[in-house]
Amino acid sequence: MDQDHNPGHAGNVDAPSAYQDLARTREAQLVDVRTRAEWSFVGIPDLGGMGKEPILLEWQVWPTMQVVGDFLDRLAAELASRGLDEKTPLYFLCRSGVRSSAAAVAAVGAGFPNSFNISGGFEGPLNDDRHRGAVVGWKASELPWIQS
Repeated sequence: MDQDHNPGHAGNVDAPSAYQDLARTREAQLVDVRTRAEWSFVGIPDLGGMGKEPILLEWQVWPTMQVVGDFLDRLAAELASRGLDEKTPLYFLCRSGVRSSAAAVAAVGAGFPNSFNISGGFEGPLNDDRHRGAVVGWKASELPWIQS
C-alpha cells in the first residue's frame, strides 16, 4: 500500500499489490468501474487463474459521465450474490485511478470500509508517445487481461 493514505478510502495500492491480495484473499474482489465501452474496446482484468471474475459495475455512464445513482445498491447486491458482505476487501479499478478513487470513497461512506483504490488503474497515464498502458497500471504491470 502507498504511504500516501487517502482518508476517504482504505488506501491506494498499485496493480501488482492488488493482484497479489486478490490471489491471496479468497473473498477479496476487484470492482472495475470503467464504462461498458472501455470493457469492450480496451479489455478487462482476467482473474480466471485464481477462480474469480471481476465485478463490472459502471461508476459513470458514457457519454454524459453522470454518476450511476444506484451504484452502491448494485455493488451490495453483487456482493450478496457472491455470498459476501460489506467487510469484503474491495479493489476499485478504472482507467487511471481517478474514477475508482471516487467510487472507493463513496463505498467507504456507504459502509464498505475495506475499499481500496488501484492507483494507476488499468491503463495508467500517457507515456511520452501519448500511449496508455506502458507506464503504470494493470497492463503496464503485465497482469492478465482479456478482450471481451
